[in-house]
Amino acid sequence: MTSRELILGRLRAALGSSPSSLRAVARDYRPAGGAVHLDVLVHRLVDYRATVHRCSDGEVAQIVDGILGGRRVVVPSGLPRHWLPDTVEALTDDNLPTDEIATAEGVVTAAAVAVAETGTVILDAAADQGRRVITLLPDVHICVLRADQVVAGVPDALARLDPRRPLTWISGPSATSDIELDRVEGVHGPRNLHVVIVPPGAHPSGGPPPVTGQ
Repeated sequence: MTSRELILGRLRAALGSSPSSLRAVARDYRPAGGAVHLDVLVHRLVDYRATVHRCSDGEVAQIVDGILGGRRVVVPSGLPRHWLPDTVEALTDDNLPTDEIATAEGVVTAAAVAVAETGTVILDAAADQGRRVITLLPDVHICVLRADQVVAGVPDALARLDPRRPLTWISGPSATSDIELDRVEGVHGPRNLHVVIVPPGAHPSGGPPPVTGQ
């Protein structure tokens, strides 16, 4: 008797001649539709060592200039151009080779949705977000997020996302640790994550400084 026959024989003996019917799976877990608290998202992002900026749509270029002014920046083809200041050298990703992407000092993208409860920003490779690779190689990632893209929990996010699209879930800058729990940043993506939240009634120019987890 082979090992396969022995295992299958034991399974048949355990099941018996008439296996019992499967029990119905409970579906009473928490559904989508929770209240959105933007401050919870900010708290989670800062706790993950991301830097959060809150401004108006017209002030995004000013934020980008303060972070990446004078540097080479990769941008997806559908990124709103008014988010980019004249001080950056923008490299539009039209299937740029990875070595050229790696030479850029930053990347600017939009987002698909963000989860307040977990502090997670999700990209779905839409035209204003681009390929996943452009968010992995540069050292700085600036992600512009609209307030109406923030949802309460993961079920709410899944309700908005298309599972057929390539999804990238980002919870803070890239970080890992070795067996001695020494934290190392930048191994699997950018060491610096800036989330620019553009909410209704955003702060006017000259508003409060960014919230930082450093």
